Amino acid sequence: MEEPTRTLSAAVREHLRQLCLREFPCGTGSWNKSRFLPQTWRTWRELTPREEEAASPGEETREALLDLVRSPHSPWALLEGSSKEDHFLRELAIQNPLRLKDTFFYSYFKSLRMVNKHVSLVDKDLLKFTKLEELILSANRIKEIDAVNLPPTLKVLELYGNEVTSMECLCARPPPCLQHLGLGHNKLLGPLESLYVTADHWPTLVSLDLGFNNLTDLQSLIASLSTLQHLRLLVLQGNPLALVPYYRGFTIDSLSRLCVLDDITVSPNEKHLFRDLGHSGDLLPREAQFVVTIGNVRGVPDTSVLDPEPGPQGPFITYSYYVTYDFVEDEEDEGKKYGGVLAEIVSPSLIMEQLGEEFPEEVIGEAEGSLESGLTTQTQSGELEEESLVSGGSAPLPRLTDSAEELAKLRPLTDPRLCPSPGTVLFSTVRKPWAEVIPCNYEMQHTLKDLVPLKAFLLAGTTVTVVEEKVLSWPAGLPLVDASLSARKGKGEKNKKDKKGTDLNGGKEAAKDQKGSKKKKELPKDLQQDQPILRVLGSGAVVLEPLLVGEPLVSTVCNFGVIRTLESDRLTFLRDSKKPKKAKKETGKSKTKPGASEISKLF
Repeated sequence: MEEPTRTLSAAVREHLRQLCLREFPCGTGSWNKSRFLPQTWRTWRELTPREEEAASPGEETREALLDLVRSPHSPWALLEGSSKEDHFLRELAIQNPLRLKDTFFYSYFKSLRMVNKHVSLVDKDLLKFTKLEELILSANRIKEIDAVNLPPTLKVLELYGNEVTSMECLCARPPPCLQHLGLGHNKLLGPLESLYVTADHWPTLVSLDLGFNNLTDLQSLIASLSTLQHLRLLVLQGNPLALVPYYRGFTIDSLSRLCVLDDITVSPNEKHLFRDLGHSGDLLPREAQFVVTIGNVRGVPDTSVLDPEPGPQGPFITYSYYVTYDFVEDEEDEGKKYGGVLAEIVSPSLIMEQLGEEFPEEVIGEAEGSLESGLTTQTQSGELEEESLVSGGSAPLPRLTDSAEELAKLRPLTDPRLCPSPGTVLFSTVRKPWAEVIPCNYEMQHTLKDLVPLKAFLLAGTTVTVVEEKVLSWPAGLPLVDASLSARKGKGEKNKKDKKGTDLNGGKEAAKDQKGSKKKKELPKDLQQDQPILRVLGSGAVVLEPLLVGEPLVSTVCNFGVIRTLESDRLTFLRDSKKPKKAKKETGKSKTKPGASEISKLF
């Protein structure tokens, strides 16, 4: 349902009513009526200054009434942030209330400020303000303005935070003396907007703010702005066109009279540094480039110490760790050509699609619920569940069963934090084994030509996750069975084989087994792997909006809290204490305080 149209004149009348200019302590009433009686009712003695100073019984003095509207502790005081015009009208309504007529209001106002008043239409009653020079209509619902209804005396027009989609509506008959035009945080879009910022429409414009719109054609816009001979202050930050690397230099060199660009003073050094760059506009690439760098990860728990020793038939468990982040999808073939950069693209897993096809909705709902509870536990208590398949601890191995539904419940589910948002791709560092400090050494350059989706992505930010990947391997040709069953079966076969070897060959088989004991500890060459089990150890958002306002670098240390437990640290210490002293010394070089997962992310 569409909201009713609210005109600017109606908002002005409502604002004047809220000032209570005709109610106590303003206006006329029993509190001051003797001072404003018609002259024919007053005696000649009442006209003398001596008797005028004294108030009649039951009335308030002028000074007392003024104190009621001036004191910040008074219940009749104006709200904090009220304009100086509001304060003047309140005091005038006490000193001379008979002057407050419609003709006075229309001739008095030189500045009209209607912010967040739900105005959607600027009507022709605005022309009644014959001396209006400043009109501020920010944070309203204006989609277009009929410039015919704007007073010709306007020098300042601000329309920040509205829904204006084109400047064409302002160019029908713009105010001829306008010096500042503020259209930031609107919805200006398209290359045709450059046609409406020329000297033909704004011959006296000194300041122009078009920040945080969706303007993309820098060369055309700057060519039109160069016709504004009086332009000294310009704001274009927040637009997709400001994301190209040469934006500031090209703008400064093309607009030689510019003094301030994006709230930063243009220095003589900049003018010298970017000299002649404006003449190369057609040769410059219209694309944005970003470099993402990820440093080290600290505080990751060593989950392998919680797993039992593998039997002769497996499972052999390996762990690896990596960091993911989502970014806008590059142009075709750009994301595939790394140029030697350590990176890989993680495609969305098909597990959820398989779940939707093969599993009933009840199973999916139960799994999602367990995932959410696992995350809540991690956030609040700082511990990860060790027996939950979804949280990725030491999961129970799938057992032999004829029920497809039981097998479905044992399959690992995709964590929603590992699924990129629409229009983005999930990038990942190279998988590394566990260490106290896991060096990612990651650097990836993103080159993008479609700048409008890029701006939306930077406003939303990216999500960084630390992922643990657990892979179970089995000797090729063996069925997937429970670990306890495989251990008992292997033990039985070994005893049987030992007994048979003793009967046939005596002690030769035992000697052969003893000689090859070292080889048995090594992993078999031919292994078949289960589908990886992924566990998100930590996840956090990275704010990228500063890049839209001209910041060249965003550096963030993501602290995901304590995820290591005392039990896992104790088992890790016991395992490391059994290693040779030389290896122990080497591992002791990088001692870090456990409990915090940190990622350095640079743009």
